Amino acid sequence: MLSHNKYRRINFSLLLFISFLTVKAQNIEVVIKGIISTQGQISIGIFKDNESFQDEKPFISKKFKKSNISNGEMRVTFNLEPGIYGFSLLDDENNDSKMNYSFFGIPEEGFGFSNYYHTELTKPKFDLFKFVVSKNQKRKIYIKIRYI
Repeated sequence: MLSHNKYRRINFSLLLFISFLTVKAQNIEVVIKGIISTQGQISIGIFKDNESFQDEKPFISKKFKKSNISNGEMRVTFNLEPGIYGFSLLDDENNDSKMNYSFFGIPEEGFGFSNYYHTELTKPKFDLFKFVVSKNQKRKIYIKIRYI
C-alpha cells in the first residue's frame, strides 16, 4: 500500500507533467486592410520559419470567404500556441488557390504579410514579417494587401 507522502508526490508529479503538456492556444485577431474586390477568397498561410516559407509549405493554411468585408477591411481569428509565426496572404480573386502572374512575372492578385507591407517584387525574408505569440497575451496582426 502507498504511504500518504508517496501518494502526494505521485499526484504532484502527474499534475506537473500534464501542465507541461497542455499549452494554451492564444487568440490572434488578424485585421486585413485594402481589399478591393468581393470576388474570390482570402487565403492565409501560416509559417514557422524562413525555410518553410521559401518552400511554400505552410504550417497551417486557411481560406476565408469575403462575406464580412466592410470598407475594404475584414477580420479573421486564429488560435495559435505560443511560438514564432508569420502570415502570408493571397487575395485569390479567381478561386484557383494560387498566385497568378503576368507574362512578365508580376503578381496579378493581391498579397500581404503580417505587420509588414512588402514593396519589392521578390519574395520577402521570413524575418521581415514574423511575430511572437506569447502565453496569456492577446495579439492583433495587421495585413495591408498590395496590388500591383
